[in-house]
This record gives sequence, C-alpha cells and structure tokens, in this order.
Amino acid sequence: MIKPYDLGSFNNLVEYSQKIRIDELVAKAKRELKVKLVQSIIEALGTQIKLTTSKTRFNGERFWFVCPMCNKRVGTLYKHPLEKTIGCRICLNLQYGKQRFKGMIEANCL
Repeated sequence: MIKPYDLGSFNNLVEYSQKIRIDELVAKAKRELKVKLVQSIIEALGTQIKLTTSKTRFNGERFWFVCPMCNKRVGTLYKHPLEKTIGCRICLNLQYGKQRFKGMIEANCL
C-alpha cells in the first residue's frame, strides 16, 4: 500500500541516476580539440605555423597564429606576392590600398 510522502524504491528516482548531458560532452570535446590544436603545428602554404591562445574577457579563449618571422601573435598571415615568404603584414611590409594612395588623392584635390 502507498502511503502519503512515501517515495517508494530509490532505484527509479532521477536524483539517484547518473546524468549524461550532451552540452557537457560537446564542451569537453571542444576543450580537448583546442588543446590539441594549440599543441600542434599547422602546415599552411608549405610553412609550419604555430598557434597560441589568449584569454577573453568572459573566460573564453581566442586563437592566434604565431608569425614565423617575428614570433608575434597575429590574426592574419600573408604570403608575399613576390618573395613567396609567409609572415604578418608588418614583417612583409604590406600596406592596404587606401593607405598607399591616400596622399596621392589628397594632393590632386588641392
């Protein structure tokens, strides 16, 4: 007979069962993948490139390339159009088109 406040057998209660949550499994897999990526060296365009991370404001991680020429962390690497070397924009002395022609346009307007 069932009595009031009788929980019955503890074998079939959610509170006593082990939980398997998909979001926790995915988060763990992502963390492990990030660690493996950072520990490995990526080969891009025939050059070995290292990765590094930095912490974000809300306790996350951001990935960065390590420039093979200056060893600084950068978000974008370039392959020089003439020399075929890989590096950051500063190491390769690359400029944006707007930077290069800005003075010429202003000089013609005066």
